[in-house]
Amino acid sequence: MSTLTIQGLRVEVAGKEVLKGFDLTMASGEVHVIMGPNGSGKSTLAHALAGHPGYKVLAGSVVIDDIELLDLSATERTRHGLFLALQHPMEVPGVRPIDLLVAAGAPREGLRERMGEEARRVELRPEVLERFVNVDLSGGERKRAEMVQLAILQPKFAMLDEIDSGLDVDALGAVARRLQGATTEWNCGVLAITHFRRLLHELTPTMIHVVSEGRVVATGGPEMAEILEKDGYEPFRIVQK
Repeated sequence: MSTLTIQGLRVEVAGKEVLKGFDLTMASGEVHVIMGPNGSGKSTLAHALAGHPGYKVLAGSVVIDDIELLDLSATERTRHGLFLALQHPMEVPGVRPIDLLVAAGAPREGLRERMGEEARRVELRPEVLERFVNVDLSGGERKRAEMVQLAILQPKFAMLDEIDSGLDVDALGAVARRLQGATTEWNCGVLAITHFRRLLHELTPTMIHVVSEGRVVATGGPEMAEILEKDGYEPFRIVQK
C-alpha cells in the first residue's frame, strides 16, 4: 500500500500566498474529494503539485512512499507515481499521445493496442489518439483521452482538477466509472477537485475535504456533499482579520 502525504504546504502565486498550510493524507485505493469556494486554493494545489513554475512553494512537503516530490521535475513526479490532470488540458502540437506515454515511462511494445482498448472503455474513438495531443479535440474527448493516459500509466495517485468541467452526462459517467475502476484494478488513489456533487454519483468518495483560505477546514465522509449542497460553503469560511 502506498501513501500520499501533503503537509504544511504553502504556495505563493504572483506575490500572494494562496495555500497557507495545506494538509492531507490518503492511501492507495481511496477516493478523496476536495471542495471549496472559488479562490480557496484548490487549483493552486493542483498546479503546485504539477510543478508549474508560476507557483512558488514557500514551505511544506509532498511525499509518496518516502519520496519528496517537490524536489523532482514534473516528469520525475510522474515516474514516481503521481498523475495530474488539470482543468484545461493543453494542446501539444507535434506530439502524439503514444510518444507522450513512452516519455512518461510506458513500454512501447503493444502500446497502441492497449490505448485502443482503453479508448473503447471510455467510449472514445481510438483514431482520436492518432492526432497530436489534445489538438482539435472537444472538451469531452480531451478528458476521455486523459483517462486513457491514466489507465496506461497506472499511477499510484491521480490528482484531477475539475475533471467534470465541461462534460456532458455521458462523458462524465464514462470518466467517473474509469476512475472508480482504477481504485480496484491497480489500487490507484484518486484525489479529485470538484465544485459539483454530480461527479460523486458514480465516483464514491472515501473522504471529502472542504478548503477555505488555502487550507483544509473540515473533513467528512460522503455525507459532506449533501451538507455542502444544502448549506453551501459559508459555514466553513475562514474570516480574515
